[in-house]
Amino acid sequence: MSLLFLSATSLIAKRPVLEIGTRLLSSMADTLQKHGVVPDVIDKVKDLPTVKWAADPNTFYTLCMTDPDAPSRKEPKFREWHHWLVGNILGNDISKGETLSEYIGSGPPQGTGLHRYVFLLYKQSQKLTFDEKRLTNKSGENRGKFSIRKFASKYNLGDPIAANMFQAEYDDYVPILYKQLGD
Repeated sequence: MSLLFLSATSLIAKRPVLEIGTRLLSSMADTLQKHGVVPDVIDKVKDLPTVKWAADPNTFYTLCMTDPDAPSRKEPKFREWHHWLVGNILGNDISKGETLSEYIGSGPPQGTGLHRYVFLLYKQSQKLTFDEKRLTNKSGENRGKFSIRKFASKYNLGDPIAANMFQAEYDDYVPILYKQLGD
């Protein structure tokens, strides 16, 4: 499933700014499991989202995916729990950016309802030197109580130039994700 959000500027021009194709919440994932494609052909359908935007090929960008509802929207004591953070993306080739926090898919705790997962894209004025601790996708340590506002302020990123979001709740993949994180 592709989600498409437009900035106010692009809405007028009718041109997409940020497109995020996620396989996280699609009904196709259910269909693949129902018909045995998972696990007969592939092991899982959770993976890095595909993120594309109308990028200047000579400009650097920062991309963040964050969950403001950790552990729940009613009691967000770990707000924000960031799932992915990549800076110094030249153009829109995320694979060549500087990964500050490796991608971790959505994993809301059981019984906490829907969580909002927010993608924010910032245009950098130049290549930056980040002093953040690099985080792997094998642990959830140092991800809670993150603030994209403070991060953006620290690196003078200004306001996001594009945004997107999806919602997810607990499903049978969450225990698999927690095992990956060592929980």
